[in-house]
Amino acid sequence: MFGYYLDLALRSLRRNKVLTTLMVMALALGIGATITTLTVLRLLSGDPLPQKSAQLFYPQVDPYPADQPFSRSGKRLPFAMSYVDVMNLLHARKAKRQVAVALSQVKVTPDAQAGKPFYADGVMATADFFPMFDVPFRYGAGWTAAEDDGRAQVAVIAGYLNDRLFGGANSVGRMIHIEGHDFRIIGVLKHWAPQPRFYALHLGGHNYGKGEGVYLPLLAARADGIAPSMMMSYAPGSSLQHLETSPAIWLGMWVELPDASAVSAYRLFLANYARQQVALGRFQKSRTAMPSLMEWLRSEHVVPDDARLQAGLAFGFLLICVVNTVGLLLAKCLRRAREIGVRRVLGASRGAIFAQFMVEAAIVGLAGGVLGLVFAVLGLWGIRHQPAQYASLAHLDFPMFLFTFVVALAASLVAGLLPAWRACAVAPAPQLKAS
Repeated sequence: MFGYYLDLALRSLRRNKVLTTLMVMALALGIGATITTLTVLRLLSGDPLPQKSAQLFYPQVDPYPADQPFSRSGKRLPFAMSYVDVMNLLHARKAKRQVAVALSQVKVTPDAQAGKPFYADGVMATADFFPMFDVPFRYGAGWTAAEDDGRAQVAVIAGYLNDRLFGGANSVGRMIHIEGHDFRIIGVLKHWAPQPRFYALHLGGHNYGKGEGVYLPLLAARADGIAPSMMMSYAPGSSLQHLETSPAIWLGMWVELPDASAVSAYRLFLANYARQQVALGRFQKSRTAMPSLMEWLRSEHVVPDDARLQAGLAFGFLLICVVNTVGLLLAKCLRRAREIGVRRVLGASRGAIFAQFMVEAAIVGLAGGVLGLVFAVLGLWGIRHQPAQYASLAHLDFPMFLFTFVVALAASLVAGLLPAWRACAVAPAPQLKAS
């Protein structure tokens, strides 16, 4: 029976080529715009570490004076910490893993035959950075806590930088010249670029992109005078040369807490730490916060508001396209009233007429989905040529490829409901008398 309905639907669509083309185009434009904006929104708002995000937390304290709060409203906590506070919390070792992070732009000087010096995005971090964030290695491994404390001149480099400097060969044990100092390469990463780069928020880097090229132990990098990309003073007397003792925030800190009891215990520890600092006179406020990774991304509004607005507008446009398709299908139905009457007289039930029109709507939807997929690919191509941090990441993946056809089929079936109901309600007698 389905084959019969399919044959009738194809014949009907071929007989009305102009209407069919208009319906397919209307759905395709709406679907193309919707899939394009949804792909971008999904990219921007995704979970960067889905296997571990529920265990990662971002502690915050407030060292700012009461009369000079961090934010104008006084409600927002500083998005980074001072060196003293980070080291106090790290040395307490209250979490399963804990890491201090700062970003930097570092000058890399390759061998003479490998090209001219260039600047690369860098990370200065403590040893837990790699295991905490499940960073994959192509060669070697990260540094240890002992190497961190010993200011070892070691480095981990990204795979793309290894390809550029060493042609993709195993470079572990070789030297890399960074900011005038030699570092021994101990690890080369596989591709690793969580989107968004949650650990880089507000630290002076990009929220999206291909990831940093160089990873250095925090203490060794600071001993070599490498400065962070972001530093904010909360009291007079700060200097880039003496950041470790300056009243300035420039470090992000992450902790890994495996379960709810560990989270509660660390929140209590953090609150007690802040109260202790107030008692010591370092802080004037004991406010603290410890959002999870996804709470941190939401609170910092990582997803641009215009991306959500564009997605909403695209869905509105799709709704308009569906309404237009309903109108075109209705017009087509009215033109076929006599044909429907004849079929009803010959014994076709209302259900059969309804099914025939729904099959016809589904075919229009599938054709609209294929053309909409082309429009979505063109739209994403256009986004990749925009000057946005996330532009290069705008690609259609397999789930969105499937979702395109789900949206197309759903939109076409919704559009076909009213015309199909109208068709099955046609009374055969008046149509036969009129003919």
